[in-house]
Amino acid sequence: MTRETHLTGITTTGSPHLGNYVGAIRPAIAASQQPGIDAYYFLADLHGLIKCQRPELVHQSSLEVAATWLALGLNTDNVVFYRQSDIPEITELCWLLNCVAAKGLMNRAHAYKDAVQNNEAAGEDPDFGVTMGLFSYPVLMTADILMFNGGRVPVGRDQIQHIEMARDIAQRFNHLYGEHFVLPEAVIDNSVAVLQGLDGRKMSKSYGNTIPLFLNEKQLKKHINKIKTNLLEPGEPKDPETSTVFQIWQALAASEQTEYMRGEFANGIAWGEAKKQLFELINNQLAAPRERYNELMESPAFIEKTLREGAEKARDYSRPFMARLRKASGIYGFTE
Repeated sequence: MTRETHLTGITTTGSPHLGNYVGAIRPAIAASQQPGIDAYYFLADLHGLIKCQRPELVHQSSLEVAATWLALGLNTDNVVFYRQSDIPEITELCWLLNCVAAKGLMNRAHAYKDAVQNNEAAGEDPDFGVTMGLFSYPVLMTADILMFNGGRVPVGRDQIQHIEMARDIAQRFNHLYGEHFVLPEAVIDNSVAVLQGLDGRKMSKSYGNTIPLFLNEKQLKKHINKIKTNLLEPGEPKDPETSTVFQIWQALAASEQTEYMRGEFANGIAWGEAKKQLFELINNQLAAPRERYNELMESPAFIEKTLREGAEKARDYSRPFMARLRKASGIYGFTE
C-alpha cells in the first residue's frame, strides 16, 4: 500500500499571515499527529528567490516562518522539518528532472501564462521580466515532492496543476531510467479554507492584502478594521457568503460560534461590531502562540539547531536515494 506523505512548504518572502495559517500550517500540524503519515514541512527559501531579490528579506522571512511553525505547536519528533536549501539533493534532482521535463509542459504553467498575459496586456514582450526560476518553478516543486517519493500529496485546488506536472515528469523519468518514482496524487481537502484578504481578493503577500499572523493587539485591530465591507447600515441584514469578515470568522471559529455570527449577520450586526468580535476571536486564539513566537524570534540559535537536525533526518533518505538516481542516469564513478 502506498504510504501517505504530507509535504508543505511556505515561501520565504514575507511574514506568515492568517491565510498561511488556516490554509497550510494548521491542517499540516493536525495531519502530522495522525498515525501512518510521513510528514515533511519546509521553508521554501529557494522558491523565495524567484519572487524576491532582497537577501535581507528572504533571510528574515526564513526566521519568521520557522518560528511560526514551532510557535503553533509543530512537534519535530513526529515530522521532518527543514530548510529547502539545506538539502542539496533537491537541487541536484531538479536538474535531472529539468533534463526530462518538456518545455511545452512548462509553457502551460499558470504562473508563466499569467506573466505572459500581463505582459501582452501592457504591450510588452511576452517574456519581459520572466526568469528561468519563474519558468521552471514547477520542476523545483516536482523535485520537492519526488525527493521524498510520497504517493498522496495534500494540496489546495490552485496547486493541482503542479501535481499533474509532477506526475508527467516522474512518468517520463521512470520510462527512461526505470521505476524510481511513485506517481504522486493530489489529495484535496475541501474543509481547508482559502482566505480572502483585506481587499476581498485571495489573501496573498503578492497583493499586499494580508493580516500578518503575530501582530501585536493594536496592529491586529488596525488591520482587521481595514477589511473591505459594503455600505449596509446597522440593522440591515448582511450576506455572510459575500463577506470577508464572516469568511475569516468561519475559518477560525467553532461551529457554534459560526452559527451565532450567521445569526448576527441576519440581524444586521454593524460592521464595526462584527470586526470587533473578529478581533477578539483571533486575538484569543493567537495570544499564547504569539508569546511563544516572540520568544523564538529571540532564540535564532535554537531555530537553527532544530532546522539542522531536521535536515539530517531528511538527508538520511535523500542521500542514498539520490545516489541511486545518479547511477540510474549514468552519473557515477568508474570503479563503482
